[in-house]
Amino acid sequence: MELDTVKLSCDNGVAFITIDRPPVNALSIKVLDELSQVLRHLEQHDEPMVVIITGKGEKVFVAGADIAEINQLTQETGRDFSRKGHEVYNEIAAFPWPVIAGISGLCLGGGMELALACDIRIATGNARFGQTEVNLGVIPGWGGTQRLPRLVGIGVAKELIFTGRIIDAGEALRIGLISQVVAYEELRNTCTGLAETILSKGPLAVKAGKRAINEGIKIPLNEGLELEAKSFGELCASEDMKEGIQAFFEKRMPKFSHR
Repeated sequence: MELDTVKLSCDNGVAFITIDRPPVNALSIKVLDELSQVLRHLEQHDEPMVVIITGKGEKVFVAGADIAEINQLTQETGRDFSRKGHEVYNEIAAFPWPVIAGISGLCLGGGMELALACDIRIATGNARFGQTEVNLGVIPGWGGTQRLPRLVGIGVAKELIFTGRIIDAGEALRIGLISQVVAYEELRNTCTGLAETILSKGPLAVKAGKRAINEGIKIPLNEGLELEAKSFGELCASEDMKEGIQAFFEKRMPKFSHR
């Protein structure tokens, strides 16, 4: 796909989406639209994949939403602007295959909300995170008030959102915002290695696991457990499970068929 601000490259089931809008990869409505186009394009392909979202360059993942666009918002258009971000980030969260955020440098405001919409976050040592919207007199509008508490807990999320404090990669790792810290030179290889590990597993199980987690967290525990049981039962009837069990007994790597 040839787009202005969002670049896509694919290799053996790993799809790299790069936000490329110098100098700080700020997210405009155009960037959101192009990101949505790429996601819809990838979703048309049925084969197993893992998506990795990153920002162009070492110093900035995404520094936030486009401040010039925010400056023009009214009460009505502000709601629409917020809902647009929700729509696109929900596409990321609901994407059928795992989505990894590879984060280097500044990950602020709407950029942090983009990372929160991903399934897994890996960052470099120079990464900096913050929901800094209060500095502009607004709150996170693209999911930060909802996804951050679910990930790091209500108390930590409130402190970060109320103060706009920027935290480093070490603190982000400690509070569970990210899962790994790596050198910038290793970021791409680490994300790719994780993607390849996921791709080596049962694809139906990976999809079902993401769906069960995403849907189950929204409902009472007993309903979530029933959802889990239903998904588990469906997988027990799959060719993938038969192959996985047979490979286990034969002490070999399974060759999953996605059936």
